Amino acid sequence: MRLHLVDGTFELFRAHYSKRPDRVDGAGRDVKATVGVVAGLLALLSDEEEAVTSVAVAFDNPIESFRNDAFAGYKDGSEVDPALLAQFDLVEEAVRALGVVVWSMDRWEADDALATAALRFVDDVDQVRILTPDKDLGQVVRGDRIVQVDRMRQHTYDEAGVHARFGIRPVSVPDYLGLVGDTADGIPGLAGFGAKSAAAVLDRYVHIEDVPARAEDWDVAVRGAARLAATLDEQREQALFYRSLATLVPDVPLAEDLDALAWGGVPRGPFLAVCERLDATTLRDVPARWA
Repeated sequence: MRLHLVDGTFELFRAHYSKRPDRVDGAGRDVKATVGVVAGLLALLSDEEEAVTSVAVAFDNPIESFRNDAFAGYKDGSEVDPALLAQFDLVEEAVRALGVVVWSMDRWEADDALATAALRFVDDVDQVRILTPDKDLGQVVRGDRIVQVDRMRQHTYDEAGVHARFGIRPVSVPDYLGLVGDTADGIPGLAGFGAKSAAAVLDRYVHIEDVPARAEDWDVAVRGAARLAATLDEQREQALFYRSLATLVPDVPLAEDLDALAWGGVPRGPFLAVCERLDATTLRDVPARWA
């Protein structure tokens, strides 16, 4: 038994900016992103290799979270296409019509919900598969029991895969983002630290607070070590703060237990009603399994 956890926000943005033809409903409203998410989930649910038995999808709704209260520069919805923002509620309704549990996050982020569920249920399933390419979810990967799946690039990252991707262990991913930053989330990082230098330091010392203050005490070769050590020594508290922004919440109060995440097929009535609302008649016969 495997648990599939889907980053719905990523899927929504990906569908909106994809090369798919534009789609509007009967009232002329843009529904391209919503139709794209539904089509993508139908493909996942019918994928014999993935063999979905239990699944949930998490969305940011709205974009803002508690992290915006802590840091004014954190990502918000100010630059999101209004046509996409207008579909945030609609896509959740459409995904529920697939018979799939939806976690709509406002105080927390979708990634926090995915992390919480992965850690909560990992001992009750054979494998948790988190479907997103987002770097921050790498911190939740555990051996081959919790893995990260990038369906777009057809790549699965177990713990060894995270190390191959970033040069660090999953436990160091928040520290890594604290140093190099994360433009997608508005985390600036520290000037001078790039992927290679941050990985080299953290692969040796694991956490920011454990990196020696003086470059002379580093027992790992890093280009520009003296400059980087001075920067980190001066801005260590800032780096720790950025790390806190990149650290996912492991205990979001999700109401559902594992049994509630079991997928029993697409409920015909609700799904056909959504197809009608989206003017997406081509999807009506796509489900491979009806409830």
